[in-house]
Amino acid sequence: MSSRYGEFPGARPRRLRTTPAMRRLVAETRLDPAELILPMFVREGVSEPVEVSSMPGVVQHTRDSLRKAAVEAATAGVGGLMLYGVPETKDAVGSAGTDPDGILQHAIRDVVAEVGDAAVVMSDLCLDEYTDHGHCGVLDDQGRVDNDATLERYAEMARVQADAGVHVVGASGMMDGQVGVTRDALDEIGRQDVAILAYTAKYASVFYGPFREAVNSSLQGDRKTYQQDPANFRESMRELTLDLAEGADMVMVKPALPYLDVLRKVADTVDVPVAAYQISGEYAMVEAAAANGWIDRERAILETLTSIRRAGANLILTYWATEVAQRL
Repeated sequence: MSSRYGEFPGARPRRLRTTPAMRRLVAETRLDPAELILPMFVREGVSEPVEVSSMPGVVQHTRDSLRKAAVEAATAGVGGLMLYGVPETKDAVGSAGTDPDGILQHAIRDVVAEVGDAAVVMSDLCLDEYTDHGHCGVLDDQGRVDNDATLERYAEMARVQADAGVHVVGASGMMDGQVGVTRDALDEIGRQDVAILAYTAKYASVFYGPFREAVNSSLQGDRKTYQQDPANFRESMRELTLDLAEGADMVMVKPALPYLDVLRKVADTVDVPVAAYQISGEYAMVEAAAANGWIDRERAILETLTSIRRAGANLILTYWATEVAQRL
């Protein structure tokens, strides 16, 4: 049988799969620690880290343990740290979120002091951790989330987080106009240097469940009136157009694995960095299956992250960031 290029038996793709060294050489998609962002929770009023039962290996940090974990991540080469505050007290308007002495603002100062420019320090710009009703905004007299009143609170949050020294604010509440209001608020205080990571396509997902334990959420009901319907795709493209027009420096798709199609389209459309959030439910499913011996944990972690990177994410938020960075 004669061999001709482009046809079997001359063409044999398996030649490029023969050894680990060969597979590594021709790999089309690579993970790098600098592309990983570690979400971190810091809880007010605790003297020891508090384990999150639904997320094995994840804790609500004390300020001291947060500083240590931030240094560990930065030393491993993790590119960014996304901080979430868990306050002792909540109210209807999320006052702790705009208090200059609130737990998140303290955490920002602590982490910036520890890691400097070794990692990008990011903060969640949303009210859900701080409201007694658990929604991402303030409510009107009929119990609905008031979009425009919430924007005023987001502007205040942006200013106090910038004053605390944050490098990037994560606009995650899915209010209409949130990116533009945040950009204006930052520019008005001379903080044009603070970037905005827009949670552009954030779906009302069932996979957020463990996260709500991690932030001690008080949510009653759901967030379907402001987070996106999982059935919709074109809507994400409209949100993307709006966020870019309002000044988003980076955009995000959240969750990651159930929305790789959305991620691919966003990545093919924009000329700004694209992030994807491997959320708490995605993490918990892998950890639970691995704990039962059903899958190989380390391979599953790398495979899921590689799939997100392959779909077009430049940046990946993952609770495995430090561990994976140390292994790469």
